[in-house]
Amino acid sequence: MREIVLDTETTGFDPESGDRIVEIGAVELWNHVATGETYHVYINPERGMPDEAFGVHGIGPDLLDPPRPAEKGEVTLKDKPVFAKVGQGFRDFVGDAKLVIHNASFDMKFLNAELKWMGVPLIPMDQAIDTLAIARKRFPGSPASLDALCRRFGIDNSNRVLHGALLDSEILAEVYLELIGGRQPDFGLSSSAAGTSGGAEDWRPSPRPTPLPSRITEAEQAAHQDFVEKLGEDALWTRA
Repeated sequence: MREIVLDTETTGFDPESGDRIVEIGAVELWNHVATGETYHVYINPERGMPDEAFGVHGIGPDLLDPPRPAEKGEVTLKDKPVFAKVGQGFRDFVGDAKLVIHNASFDMKFLNAELKWMGVPLIPMDQAIDTLAIARKRFPGSPASLDALCRRFGIDNSNRVLHGALLDSEILAEVYLELIGGRQPDFGLSSSAAGTSGGAEDWRPSPRPTPLPSRITEAEQAAHQDFVEKLGEDALWTRA
């Protein structure tokens, strides 16, 4: 089973008001195990953005409104591709995998708005798994932010000083696996190795190289045969 743990950063809260995606980060899981495959891209939103824009504190000053001096480690966006240049590649990477997202309705709203504007097939909402909803169901009344869940599960998020889509998706992958019961809830039985074709439904036990010896004695076999004969022709053991 292939899953993509995903996070986006945006210029604001509403694509219909002109807000756009500026960063996508994603990590691939296969049968709940990280494969090492990731997707990460910065995007030119083709518009200005406020410094306090939703979580985007690692973005440089070239598109900020009002402008300010650049700080060490900040990313500039004017030289990055627009979404129309990367949208098909992103859609191909996702495919029909389940998307694991914290507050899925927000990210899906932006992703599908961008895909719609470039004429690419949208991602069905039922393809998304919302870890926020899972957390609220498991821990009703408790804080369910990504930082709060990291504290609950003892996950190190000390590098999360600046919000970044790829870092957040990596942290969310750890949180998701804890939410569903542990880092490898199926104990690895669903596949011999990450990346093997097929899902849990394809797994079959291999034959024993040497059959186990019978544990039934001759006396027990005779007693069973005598019992079956007394049941008549309709007994299960006598049917062809």
